[in-house]
Amino acid sequence: MTQTVELPIWAFVLILLFAAVTFASHFLFPSVRWFFRRRLERAVARVNERLERPIEPFKLARRYDMIQRLIYDPQVAQAVSDHAAARGIPENVAFEEARRYAREIVPSFSAFTYFSFAIRAARFLSNAIYNVRLGSYDEGLLKAIDKDSTVVFVMNHRSNMDYVLVTYLVAKRSALSYAVGEWARVWPLSRLIRAMGAYFIRRKSQNELYRKVLAAYVRLATRAGVTQAMFPEGGLSLTGGLMPPKHGLLKYILEGSSEMGKDVVFVPVALNYDRVLEDKVLTKAARSGTRRFRARIGSVMLRLVWQFWRWITGRYQRAGAAAVSFGRPLALSELAAEPGRDPARELARELMSRIGEVVPVLPVPLVSYILIQRGAMSQTALVHAVAEVTALMPLAQIHMPAHSHEFVVQSAVQQMRRRGLIRSSGAQIIPERSQMDMLHFYANSIAHLVPAALEPPDPGESSAEISAGA
Repeated sequence: MTQTVELPIWAFVLILLFAAVTFASHFLFPSVRWFFRRRLERAVARVNERLERPIEPFKLARRYDMIQRLIYDPQVAQAVSDHAAARGIPENVAFEEARRYAREIVPSFSAFTYFSFAIRAARFLSNAIYNVRLGSYDEGLLKAIDKDSTVVFVMNHRSNMDYVLVTYLVAKRSALSYAVGEWARVWPLSRLIRAMGAYFIRRKSQNELYRKVLAAYVRLATRAGVTQAMFPEGGLSLTGGLMPPKHGLLKYILEGSSEMGKDVVFVPVALNYDRVLEDKVLTKAARSGTRRFRARIGSVMLRLVWQFWRWITGRYQRAGAAAVSFGRPLALSELAAEPGRDPARELARELMSRIGEVVPVLPVPLVSYILIQRGAMSQTALVHAVAEVTALMPLAQIHMPAHSHEFVVQSAVQQMRRRGLIRSSGAQIIPERSQMDMLHFYANSIAHLVPAALEPPDPGESSAEISAGA
């Protein structure tokens, strides 16, 4: 027992290393994890004090635990069995496939990342790129929503900036859990988006097992009261107008609501822009008749660097206004179920109608609409036309200075001339023929709000195109 044992230096170092790892894993790491966990819990408690809707424990659960809970859901287990039988594969192989889908879907929410980084970044980006305007809305309606209900923000999808704007504007209300598409599954962007609580979805997947796993996650989140945000249209609008809604996620939310003892309240949110950053990509995709477009992360970064250089050299200009409006909330308990009708389809139709009611009216979309409808005109005539159109529109939608129609026209004309959408000939402002697709793209966003009484007797081809696009 007391004899000397000689060891090579490398073996002695290896033994010490294993001993250190064992000590750390059994004594040090649990204490460190407990210390940081306690600090995190205190930080979340302080954040919850200033939020209208506190962060749900569901979002703070460990990602590993959530994945385990998801793959052992009874409906997922049945789907695994059915998938194995249909494909002729062992159930353990199908089970691992379900686990892979669960890892892909489940977020890893970090309160620190969301409230210390994401909110600040969203505020900075929004105000650096746009003049942000929050529309008038009934604050009492939003505050009257039952605290125990699950809230889902439903939005029209104009730009990928939608995520940034809404995150910034509802920062004092709650932490949102977005459903994001394949575009965000790019490293390192995907890690950041997961940390913000977003979950990834494959919008066109026909794999029944994947859809069952996704449905199970949405049901669990809905029952747990997670505040969610979704785009019923499923993707960016290629025409600029509202698109027909998809029903998948709404169906899963309805399924989750049927298994809980509390209500689900949908809050319509409408967004509009003087300039959509992806407008050229979207109008090109509309012309080609396919949604297969891709904005590479490298090109996006290069554009940001270019804009930063313009800011340094004093040549940077904002992209006009961006506006957000909140519509009338809709509780599932208020929605009357009609026999023979798909409840998810009826819900989607009603939500898109309420979103359409509050789409913001901004200078560039309004002037684009007028120029397409009435053709070339002088700036004075354009001012009169803006006054005529806005006089019969609901004031809640108009996100422009009241009784400053000259300023509205000057702002729109300056932006549109700089972007090559219009040109001047003497006193006349003329829409560029080569940019008609772009003008339609912006005009379509508000075409459904223009009173029918203001339509010209013979609208012609341009008006027909707007009506079809909207």
